[in-house]
Amino acid sequence: MWYTSKNEACAAASSSQQVWNAAQEKSESGRVDFLELEQAKQRVEELRTIIEKNNRLYYDQDAPELEDFEYDALTRKLKALEAQFPQLVTASSPTQKVGGTASSKLPKVTHTVKMESLLDAFSYDELRDFDRRVREAGAEPEYVVEIKIDGLSCSLEYENGELVRASTRGDGVVGEDVTANVRAIRSIPKKLKNAPEFLEVRGEVYMPHGAFQKLCAEQELQGAAPFKNPRNAAAGSLRQKDAKITGSRGLSIFIFNVQQIRGKTLTKHSESLDYLKSLGLPVSPRYHVVHDIEQAIAEIEQIGQNRAKLDFDMDGAVIKVNSFAQRDLMGSTNKFPRWAIAFKYPPEVKETTLRSIEVAVGRTGVLTPTACFDPVFLAGTTVARATLHNEDFIHQFGLCIGDTIQVRKAGDIIPEVIGVTRHAEDAQPYEMPTVCPSCGAPVVHLEDEAALRCVNPECPAQALRNIIHFASRDAMDIEGLGTAVATQLVEKDMVHSAADIYTLTREQLLTLDKFKEKSAENLLSAIERSKQNNLDKLLFGFGIRNIGDKAAALLAEHFGTLQALREATVEKISEIDGFGGVMAQSVVEFFAKEGTTDLVHRLADAGLNMQWKGEPKGDKLAGKTLVVTGTLESLSRNEAEALIVKNGGKASGSVSKKTAYVVAGTAAGSKLTKAQTLGIPVLTEAEFLAMLRDENT
Repeated sequence: MWYTSKNEACAAASSSQQVWNAAQEKSESGRVDFLELEQAKQRVEELRTIIEKNNRLYYDQDAPELEDFEYDALTRKLKALEAQFPQLVTASSPTQKVGGTASSKLPKVTHTVKMESLLDAFSYDELRDFDRRVREAGAEPEYVVEIKIDGLSCSLEYENGELVRASTRGDGVVGEDVTANVRAIRSIPKKLKNAPEFLEVRGEVYMPHGAFQKLCAEQELQGAAPFKNPRNAAAGSLRQKDAKITGSRGLSIFIFNVQQIRGKTLTKHSESLDYLKSLGLPVSPRYHVVHDIEQAIAEIEQIGQNRAKLDFDMDGAVIKVNSFAQRDLMGSTNKFPRWAIAFKYPPEVKETTLRSIEVAVGRTGVLTPTACFDPVFLAGTTVARATLHNEDFIHQFGLCIGDTIQVRKAGDIIPEVIGVTRHAEDAQPYEMPTVCPSCGAPVVHLEDEAALRCVNPECPAQALRNIIHFASRDAMDIEGLGTAVATQLVEKDMVHSAADIYTLTREQLLTLDKFKEKSAENLLSAIERSKQNNLDKLLFGFGIRNIGDKAAALLAEHFGTLQALREATVEKISEIDGFGGVMAQSVVEFFAKEGTTDLVHRLADAGLNMQWKGEPKGDKLAGKTLVVTGTLESLSRNEAEALIVKNGGKASGSVSKKTAYVVAGTAAGSKLTKAQTLGIPVLTEAEFLAMLRDENT
């Protein structure tokens, strides 16, 4: 079977287990169907394209499309084809190199010791083959078996006990400098007692399940797409430009290898882990020394049986030759060490009966269907519910109540439906509701979205998210009304919409946790001050689909009053430079809703300013487009872009031939490179500010 996408990969097998079994059979037989060279070449190139795309998504963007077992099946197919047709093997093939690259957003680090990947095994026979190769190389090994943590590989370097540098694996040779971000992770020691002269260790940065669930809840409240799994969350968090964000995400690390050491002699891997533990480093949570491959297999079985109890993701178990001298004897290929192998556990799939589908409204207005089915035991827990994602997903399987469905846990954590074994007799395909289950308003499909969405601004299910956004810094900037306070106000039934904020009393606020007289007075004062905000702040606070803070400012300045904007047509709004039909339509649809009319009237009655009162624009940058990139010393990017607009220029997010200047701070990446390639003048922050002061510009 040939896979060209995730959907095709999933459709090629009735379940994940079948994909696994197919890969297993190929592995055990070592054969593929005979193919003519030209046909094989075409298939190899197609497979490489799919795998390379997922490598970029997985390693560089932390947003993979394929599940691990699907990726593994495709990779093994490619390896089998390359084994049958060795003339098709190239140095650039994903089978010959580590999948990641160093990001242009962060400084690069060249590793002194290559950070290698591991050869994967999917059967115990493959582990026995590994043992045979080790012994044929002249070793009589003892092995160390440990858990394979699913996170982002990271190197830590200590000089005389002081943490001096941290870097990601990247492609194994060149990684990213993440020192500042690692220093913000509490669980990583910044100073080691009784440390050697120099120590470089390798570990896996991961996000515990509790921290992951907390982060996803916060992302949902903010209207952001949540990370797919803890691994992606860990990788995305470690690569932040702002170390404070990294530090807030609850990351941890497990150290699993010594890369370099001076001032201490170590002869075995188990000895090194014990030593690292004595220094205060968090090492692999479970590692056992065994004396033959059958003992190693038994330990792997034990790890597999207990993996559901872990507070972190794992994606297998690792067998390593314990002796460093034997490792040196065996060496490595261009991609893998010959002295280690990773065992991948097969995904567990169960069949059950679909009893009902429940539809909930999320805090962003998205309607999410959930399958309710007869309970099944999966990955250590009993499961009776699983997400169905959206309407398209339901239609893809033609789901009917009473169907026999296949269920698994993605990453051993999140239950999901992956297929239908058989449909119930005489059953009708399930149809999503046409009105919001929370408020009864009609639901819509917005452009380029698979999800159904309720766009009623006063929908109770969306109240918390809307209030948090309304009070945020770039919107109405109500200091003291953050996520925690907003959550209490909604849960205590004090606030249902943004208008209710302006009816809050001192007595109500004093009933909130951690609120005293002073904090209540401060919040009431902040609420009162917000009434005088400029019109653009209010427009952005409404949370109109497709309208960000810059677009809100353009709308406010162009129309002057909220009433004029409410009366504007799509055609009139589209006349604004930079506005397209989608943005204009979003504005018109928002103000056409009955709930919006009520909200506006209540805010007006509360005394909120609904007129543009901004300063007239200057003309120092008139007709010029500027791009801001990197980190500036005294200005945030938003502040710099605001100055551009204030002086008559246009702030763009991308560099083109029409760009007049690029304002570049530290860690400027691809935008700076493109500007240099196109010959576009590059300004420092100081030069940019001087330009604004220069009357002759």
